[in-house]
Amino acid sequence: MSATTLARPRQPNPVLGFIRAQPLGAAGLLVILVMATAAILAEKIAPYDPEAIDFIAMLTAPSMEHPFGTDAFGRDILTRIIYGARTALTIGFLSSFIGCTAGGLLGIASAYFGGRADMIIQRFVDIVLSFPIVVLALVVVAVLGKAAVLGVDMNLVAAIAIPIVPRSCRVVRAAALSVRAMPYIDAARAGGYSSLHIILRHMAPNVLAPYLILLTAYIAQAILLEASLSFLGLGVSEPKPAWGLMLAGDSSNFYQEAPWMILFPGLAISLAVFAFNLFGDSLRDWLDPKFRA
Repeated sequence: MSATTLARPRQPNPVLGFIRAQPLGAAGLLVILVMATAAILAEKIAPYDPEAIDFIAMLTAPSMEHPFGTDAFGRDILTRIIYGARTALTIGFLSSFIGCTAGGLLGIASAYFGGRADMIIQRFVDIVLSFPIVVLALVVVAVLGKAAVLGVDMNLVAAIAIPIVPRSCRVVRAAALSVRAMPYIDAARAGGYSSLHIILRHMAPNVLAPYLILLTAYIAQAILLEASLSFLGLGVSEPKPAWGLMLAGDSSNFYQEAPWMILFPGLAISLAVFAFNLFGDSLRDWLDPKFRA
């Protein structure tokens, strides 16, 4: 062996590559990281207790003491928005992860088995897709009620995740059909590997890109859906801080006298949804060669 060795070429940094290629997506990711950091460190950075009532400070306009003002109970709106980020991101991520994972596995299985199994699964998907996502979530949450686990309403998570399942199933199935036609899938079947092994070890990793895109995109929809359900009184309940809940009740009664009660929670919802949509679209362009310039 020669004493002189060739230096390996430096591998490009994928993070820097994404930032250069998708600056808008990187901006969206930065907003997401800021919100996630605020949600995790809410106890340390929030200036007040989110549930503390102060009748002396009722309907206080934005000031140095209360940058976003206070609500009809004297609760600091900035504090409740910070804690509301924890609620929105937790429910949004769990709902999207459960819905996309279940739907993705169902889509892979549908593409792998084909035939009658594929037909039955897809007709079931068509039936569920015929219901608007908000209406289906309303029905599910009304039937299931509330069940908190570690402070998270898992029935609310399920109500938001169920409408995501058929939508992710349809997208992942389309990608899995092309993977199913690959020769190595037939070779694995001929080699005696089980269907579960082939689905998890050979097909699932090859549809990871569309799965990640769906996961990111549906977090935005889940956040918006959780806010809608909370606004209607079927989601998060008082006194727990949630952005949609902050828009309901007294906020609608005092929208002329205290417009900041609606303005700042609405901006938080819009910013979160916009950031996730930006990042999701940019991630799609980054991972899918067909969308690259």
